[in-house]
Amino acid sequence: MDSIQWYVIQTKPKKETQVYNYLLTKGVDVYYPCVRVKPVNPRASKLRPYFPRYMFVHVDLEAAGEGLFQWLPGAVGLVRFGDEPARVQDHYIHELKRRIDQIRTAGGLHLDGLKRGDRVRITSGPFAGYEAIFDDRLSGEERARVLLQWLGRQLAVTVNTDAIARTGR
Repeated sequence: MDSIQWYVIQTKPKKETQVYNYLLTKGVDVYYPCVRVKPVNPRASKLRPYFPRYMFVHVDLEAAGEGLFQWLPGAVGLVRFGDEPARVQDHYIHELKRRIDQIRTAGGLHLDGLKRGDRVRITSGPFAGYEAIFDDRLSGEERARVLLQWLGRQLAVTVNTDAIARTGR
């Protein structure tokens, strides 16, 4: 079995960049997935972590020592399940990198100037293919609330902004 594995590190709030830069100076292979966003506040960061407070390291944990990650400035430590550090399969990281590249190619996560009442199509997730009405941006992550006609009722559904597209109507 390959001794180099992907592991997940949890950071303290808003310390992802600090932890990422520190790990780079230590020569650790680290993957910090970020996406470009168009925030409502123009002074807000235009680059946001895809998984706030989490990033991935590719290391031989026995050789590097768990202490490197346990006492890392700005970090909480390795994510664990019981006594074992959480491992992430290579194929998941490759798929995540592919998805982040798709988002970058599309110009980032954004709402394309949608206004309340605009018709949208849900492009992924459990409601993929349904048309809805854009209702509101939600604070925090890149999420939006859409109104969906489903089973004879209007439902308010929360979706990722990259899961909706404006329709031509």
